Amino acid sequence: MRKIPFYKMSGSGNDFIIIDNRDGKMDGINLVDFVVKTCARCVSVGADGLFLIEAPKQGTDFSWQFYNSDGSVAEMCGNGSRCAARFAYLNGIAGEKMSFETLAGIIEAEIKGEPDVKVRMTQPFDYKESYTLDVKGEKLEVNSVNTGVPHCVVFSDDVESVDIMKYGPALRYHEYYAPKGTNVNFCGVDNNGHLRVRTYERGVEGETMACGTGSVACAMFAVSKGLLKSPVTIKTTSGKMLKVYLEGDKVYLEGEARVIYTGELTEEAVNY
Repeated sequence: MRKIPFYKMSGSGNDFIIIDNRDGKMDGINLVDFVVKTCARCVSVGADGLFLIEAPKQGTDFSWQFYNSDGSVAEMCGNGSRCAARFAYLNGIAGEKMSFETLAGIIEAEIKGEPDVKVRMTQPFDYKESYTLDVKGEKLEVNSVNTGVPHCVVFSDDVESVDIMKYGPALRYHEYYAPKGTNVNFCGVDNNGHLRVRTYERGVEGETMACGTGSVACAMFAVSKGLLKSPVTIKTTSGKMLKVYLEGDKVYLEGEARVIYTGELTEEAVNY
């Protein structure tokens, strides 16, 4: 394997490996194995997921392939979309305003003043509010919506104390969301009027430092229930803030998309 240039980026706490594959440099590589190996922390780069930036197919600026850290393919990633947009801008692939293709649909993005990026999310669907599921012998009131990927939302008066590794997997694999499962969010309004969100992510199989599509899902229900008004400020587990704008049928996500470092992957990044 020849050396592969990459960017390591962070979208408000979600970290990603991004590779420009418009020249086909990744052709012939077992991508699932490559993703799992390079996303492993401590033994390789480490990340929540990996993006391949590809040539456009529908008259947009580019398209992508997105993999979770376990090698599974995800339709959409809110924080990742902001990182991909800034990567494209920094590398001359797109201007300050751009559009790109994901499995969930076409995303529009705008560089708002580096490192902030604002993206228009795909149209949410499968909106279901306030229903009850049996979870670990308890009855939980839940909400769910697909904001590019499926999300379950549970409101709590004490988000910090939620045992996310108990309830997260139980909801993620709940028969109600079979066969693909769902991402799971716990949220509540804090003393500063921010919406505190914690997310157990499908494909990472653990709590992540932030989740863009999950933040959008939580914001939608917080506004619907009259707890907050748009724009909603989200406090993520990383401590970084995201903003969600609900404007009629349009949904926007805004926050930082920082370049952590650039480098070259060697064979030793995956051969272990």
